[in-house]
Amino acid sequence: MKQNWWRSAYNHWVFKLGILMLLVGFGFRFHLSQSSSVIPNVSDNNFGTPFVTKNEKPIPSDFAESPKVLNRSYPKDDDESEKCDIFHGEWIPNSGEAPYTNNTCRWIESDQNCMSNGRPDTGYLHWRWSPKACELPPFDAKKFLEMMRGKTWGFVGDSITRNHLQSFICLLSQVEDAVEFFHDKDYKNRKWHFPSYNLTVSVIWSPFLAKAETFEDINHIPSSEIQLHVDILDKTWTQQFDTWDYVMFSSGKWFVRTAIYYENNTILGCHGCEGKNYTDLGFNFAYQKVINNLFDFIMNSNKQSTIIFRTSTPDHFENGPWSNGGTCDRRVPAKEGEFELGILNRILREVELPEFAKAKASEKGKKLKLLDVMPLSLVRPDGHPGPYRYFYPFAKDKKAKVQYDCLHWCLPGPIDQWNDLLMKLVVDD
Repeated sequence: MKQNWWRSAYNHWVFKLGILMLLVGFGFRFHLSQSSSVIPNVSDNNFGTPFVTKNEKPIPSDFAESPKVLNRSYPKDDDESEKCDIFHGEWIPNSGEAPYTNNTCRWIESDQNCMSNGRPDTGYLHWRWSPKACELPPFDAKKFLEMMRGKTWGFVGDSITRNHLQSFICLLSQVEDAVEFFHDKDYKNRKWHFPSYNLTVSVIWSPFLAKAETFEDINHIPSSEIQLHVDILDKTWTQQFDTWDYVMFSSGKWFVRTAIYYENNTILGCHGCEGKNYTDLGFNFAYQKVINNLFDFIMNSNKQSTIIFRTSTPDHFENGPWSNGGTCDRRVPAKEGEFELGILNRILREVELPEFAKAKASEKGKKLKLLDVMPLSLVRPDGHPGPYRYFYPFAKDKKAKVQYDCLHWCLPGPIDQWNDLLMKLVVDD
């Protein structure tokens, strides 16, 4: 009798303990799901692109389970099974010379002119990208110009787009020097012509690809939140779209800045707007809206242009963020896996690849190409200007404290091989 009473009481307490543990588990999961509803807020910087998080919070649960996002498959052309994957490979030593120098190209902006600014090492110039299953021919400027007779190109995006455009112009200028025939007062929107080939190349400053009002001083210090209209594409490029035969779009990093989001001229919410009574929607919300609108615009246009979408790119700050001693002093490419895809880039990539795949699946006769520069760029921490965005930064003091640029790329440098990939896409078109 006593044994039965004890067994009954024991079973009763075990049952209650099990229920209690289940309740605690459900409560913990609920807490995690609530705490992951806001993505990191990111502050601004002098380079026009943010790098450092402020009041970092967990990333959304939608993005938490994507450790292989860097190598996620993307849509291939119909005959892609017979081609190699040019975006996955390795950097191998190359004894050849750079395709141009600061003396042979006059279109390099000072911030990326590492040679003229006194960078002492040149090893970063002697590597080439080698896809794992095939050879990638180097950019052939003569052949490219012949192919592009009478054509027009547009590069639309932010300062990385402008960085890429300079590389493109420098490569072509080794055959015929470009003639600049237009620029705005800030030199953010520019046009060049290659007379012998009747090729016109434009670069359009549109960091959001959408209508946006920014408020900052001459040193790029913001005085107020960006006003971003997620439903209205930037007319700076939409009004010229029909004039281009080839267009490259790229964006991403500007979306992590503090911003108020509008749709139908009504505030939807914001990102990082502390102290305001708006819902923090996260920058992935705005980026997805804009990229979706971009592809809708392309699909519904009458112009049969070749559209190239370039993926976002990494930074390589070590030992701190850009604003607090961050550096990039490496002199050789990193080993595979040494640099992980950061949270911000991972979130951007989680938007870009699915949106491109969706557009590619319903091409409607359009020519869509993905220029996925993330894999080969992630392992090139040695290719940034670093302190040499300034002219001889250590000439007067070898221990001078200098703000590094570990996002943009030296010219010449690894970014030139983005154009090897670009030509491969165009040649195979």
